[in-house]
Amino acid sequence: MQLPRSDDTSPYIIAPAPGATGLTRAVTGTDQTGTPQTIDVVEERPLTIFLNAQEIVTAMTIGDYPEYLALGFLRNQGMLKDGENVQQVDYDDELETVVVRTDGQTTYEDKLKKKTRTSGCAVGTVFGDMMEGLEGVTLPQATLHTSDLYALAHIINTTPSLYLTAGAIHGTVLCEGGRPLVYMEDVGRHNAVDKIAGWMLSTGVGPEGKMLYTTGRLTSEMVIKTALMGIPILASRSGFTAWGVEIAQQVGLTLIGRLRGRRFVCLAGEERLIRDADPATVAEEEGKHRRKGAGS
Repeated sequence: MQLPRSDDTSPYIIAPAPGATGLTRAVTGTDQTGTPQTIDVVEERPLTIFLNAQEIVTAMTIGDYPEYLALGFLRNQGMLKDGENVQQVDYDDELETVVVRTDGQTTYEDKLKKKTRTSGCAVGTVFGDMMEGLEGVTLPQATLHTSDLYALAHIINTTPSLYLTAGAIHGTVLCEGGRPLVYMEDVGRHNAVDKIAGWMLSTGVGPEGKMLYTTGRLTSEMVIKTALMGIPILASRSGFTAWGVEIAQQVGLTLIGRLRGRRFVCLAGEERLIRDADPATVAEEEGKHRRKGAGS
């Protein structure tokens, strides 16, 4: 199922690069009639993240923006604190490692013992005390015009991407107002979010006025990561998990799912919505153009 592509990536600071070397590989097989078919499939590779001399985790990823992925993962796990001085980030392509170096001593042996495997694709990993980091979270004031929400959905879903090229991938987009800023993709939705977190940390971009849009499910992990990044609004084409909704309600995050065509459902943070667009004037998606559905 293909959405019509738009070649205009000018709104983005970082746009997907589906034609980049190493992200996909042509594989030949046969279809249901036995006819030979050659299709592009997404490459998957390990990336081991070190914090100073300590090995933290090995993630399965598509291999782009490894430095952002490492920084964002460590930030979202609470291993890089606000104001901590990151001196250097070194990526070795042959060893498939990223080393993040800080100016302090880091020991996370106890934290590493409390790993939790998540429901995310590519087997995400969080640590058992992530919920503790939510206690002091205060999300910034924000509003979301539904006209911007509909505009963003249209732009994002027609942007050339790995999903439209090969599928088997998730996308997450950092947005502000009606403009998409940074579009990251990966085999795990958690990796795509961490790449955005790493970009924000590297560039000093704050969460005020921002929204995250994702193609994946609105799970507890997605809500926790978004809240820890300080971003007040999270939207998705896909559906919700009950725990994700519960956490969003607890921390005051606006949670919007099943955003397809003129339709969406808001299950938390309704007070941020400004309904300035008449849904009747928004085009419905044709069935053949729909991306992943509510269970994705």
